[in-house]
Amino acid sequence: MSTIQGVSAEELAKLFHHYREALAHGGNGNEIKGESSSWNRAPQDERKLMVAAARLALLELANTPAPSPSRKYYAMPGEAEWGC
Repeated sequence: MSTIQGVSAEELAKLFHHYREALAHGGNGNEIKGESSSWNRAPQDERKLMVAAARLALLELANTPAPSPSRKYYAMPGEAEWGC
């Protein structure tokens, strides 16, 4: 999985807005040219809501524990107890 460190909530919200617009219009690619202007034309309340949602998503991703190793029955390197 890719890391998202360094991504601001505003950048993430702009991307969500762009992809939502593209998917709503069938993904025909016409929206790509006006991506930033589309964001700028969005109502201020909508932009604030999307930034808040993106901020919460980033916080949740940052606080999600790493998945446990797939090897349940084997010690991780350096964790084995020898001679016990």
